[in-house]
Amino acid sequence: MATNATSFTSPLATIKYAAVPVPPQLEYALEVVANASIWQILVSLLALAVVYDQIRYILNKGSIVGPAMKVPFIGPFLESVNPKFEEYHAKWLSGPLSCVSVFHKFVVIASTRDMARKVFNSPAFVKPCVVDVAHKLLGADNWVFLDGKAHVDFRKGLNGLFTRRALEIYLPGQEEVYNRYFKSFVDISKAANFKPVPWMTQFREIITAVSCRTFVGHYLGDEAVKKIADDYYLITEALELVNFPIIIPFTKTWYGKKAADMVLAEFARCAAKSKVRMAAGGEPNCIMDAWVVEMIASKKWRDAEAAGNTEGLTKPTHVLRDFTDYEIAQTVFTFLFASQDATSSAATWLFQIMAQRPDVLDRVRAENLATRNGNPNAPVNLEQLESMSYTRAVVRELLRYRPPVLMVPYVAKKPFPITDTYTAPKGSMVIPSTYLALRDPEVYQNPDVFDPERYYTGDAEVKGAKNYLVFGTGPHYCIGQHYAQMNLCLFLGKASVQLEWEHHATPLSEEIQVFATIFPKDHCPLVFKERKW
Repeated sequence: MATNATSFTSPLATIKYAAVPVPPQLEYALEVVANASIWQILVSLLALAVVYDQIRYILNKGSIVGPAMKVPFIGPFLESVNPKFEEYHAKWLSGPLSCVSVFHKFVVIASTRDMARKVFNSPAFVKPCVVDVAHKLLGADNWVFLDGKAHVDFRKGLNGLFTRRALEIYLPGQEEVYNRYFKSFVDISKAANFKPVPWMTQFREIITAVSCRTFVGHYLGDEAVKKIADDYYLITEALELVNFPIIIPFTKTWYGKKAADMVLAEFARCAAKSKVRMAAGGEPNCIMDAWVVEMIASKKWRDAEAAGNTEGLTKPTHVLRDFTDYEIAQTVFTFLFASQDATSSAATWLFQIMAQRPDVLDRVRAENLATRNGNPNAPVNLEQLESMSYTRAVVRELLRYRPPVLMVPYVAKKPFPITDTYTAPKGSMVIPSTYLALRDPEVYQNPDVFDPERYYTGDAEVKGAKNYLVFGTGPHYCIGQHYAQMNLCLFLGKASVQLEWEHHATPLSEEIQVFATIFPKDHCPLVFKERKW
């Protein structure tokens, strides 16, 4: 029995008697380990992990601004779950480059114009990453995650969807949505006895409706649009900058994934309908139609070229391959993702500020009425819309004054020498901010004042060209930036001649809530009435 017992003794317990000589300095350590309980070992391993986490953070931080020490493992996760604009602002003001570390992710924040532009214009070192869960919601093979030549080539095939000719096609559908919702705005106020109610949710719904009408036309019914508008809030929550990194049932990311899957399924059905209708010679009236038409034209060219006879055919600007229904749905979903929260934010602030500045609203109203030849219900074409320079100045200034997109997450593909003295480590998240560039007092006099005149008669358009980072810059700049601005001009212009509204200010009206983009903390209490001429 003694022999058997000895044969099962831990090797660590008898290592000092082994044939291999053990340095005296290690004997004590080995004996401590051999005699340690499982809890002592676990505590020791935890302590080592904490030390490793701190050392790694300090080495990554280097010379840039950031906390001297990191909360073990999670970092400022709890604070980031409920982000505060004031904390972001303080971070931006702390230095051109600053950092935090949340869970496994080291984050470098580029705050100044030049630092932000450096990130935007460095595709060799960084690529867009949104947030960890985005790949699960949007699809890991989504075109927005493509890099280098693959991204450039895919993007070229989408450029035709946002030309002036294309934007002209989408206008009637947008007018139709706004006409319908403006009636509902008045009805909602009537039902509330013309007492103010928060309007942010209504703005999110109308922007969803006009986006869906622009992107997928009438292939999507009103009930489906309403369902997407209601559920998109869940997608936004799931895509917050800091969230739990894996999808667990009944968490924000789980609900967001379910909502995203629903939208993708609806859009895939729309793509199938569009292919049938366009193949039958239907007139395109939405982005999906326009893209399918380009695919059909490309296929005709490829077939003719393969047959050796292209006579009578004009080669498309970009010869596209045939995309599956799911691929079309996935791409159009990214358009919704890019436009929904940002445009909802801009619309909310726009209507609040117009109510606060009746002098500005009166000028917008006069310009829009004149363009419509005195008929407030007359539709406008793209040329007329683009001719309204004061309305455009108001929208441009709003996007500067309350930029919807404060930060754009990128990931470092390899060590990124942002400055001569600091290199962001590979795998770190690098986030350029737009806010300080749009508040630069050397470019914008009285930058904290809403003043459309700076874009109407002033020099902000030229002087602030490098500062206007609302839509990013570089190879991943927003492909729909002209559409987004024209859409806001149409929204505001039509509302100005068809509606009157009052804003009922609260102590939170000028406080900023960060929810993917930014909104007034009181969600913009308004009252709408039909305008009488």
